[in-house]
Amino acid sequence: MRSNISHKGFTLIELVIGIVVFSIAMTMVFSVIIPRSQDSIDPIYQVRAAKLASALMSEISSKAYDENSNPSLGLGPCGGASNPDNCSSTLGPEEGASQRNLFDDVDDYHGFSIDGLLLNDNSAKYADLYANFKLNVAVIYDGNYDGASDSSTNAKLITVTVTMPNNENVSFASYRGNY
Repeated sequence: MRSNISHKGFTLIELVIGIVVFSIAMTMVFSVIIPRSQDSIDPIYQVRAAKLASALMSEISSKAYDENSNPSLGLGPCGGASNPDNCSSTLGPEEGASQRNLFDDVDDYHGFSIDGLLLNDNSAKYADLYANFKLNVAVIYDGNYDGASDSSTNAKLITVTVTMPNNENVSFASYRGNY
């Protein structure tokens, strides 16, 4: 006697083939998605680097052009008719002004370097936001605006290089004129 019960389901071979096809599909999907998700953090790092460099560049630009040129003290441009004192021949902080809060002119920042742990001692939020970021500042005389150091004291090129947590460097540059 034959029963009218039909058996529904998958055979073992069908299950194995299904698992293999699913594994191949998942491998292809993850090989595309995982690298893209790792790259998705780069724009966030770049925005943070730009904000960090902009803040430091604003701080530097607000300082006097040179030790011998300070408009707040009534001094005109160094080496000019109203201020015959020559501009500083050495770049970097003056004697005894090695701390950032003592920097009073643009070239004091030459050689300035900080990392994420020292960005701001007063605010944990700031240090957390920029953890593992590093900054390096270079200041050179560049009177002809070609990006190379020269003997002219008409302008200083300020370059802030930010190293992001992914070890990528981004440089920001600005000129400060002797006026």
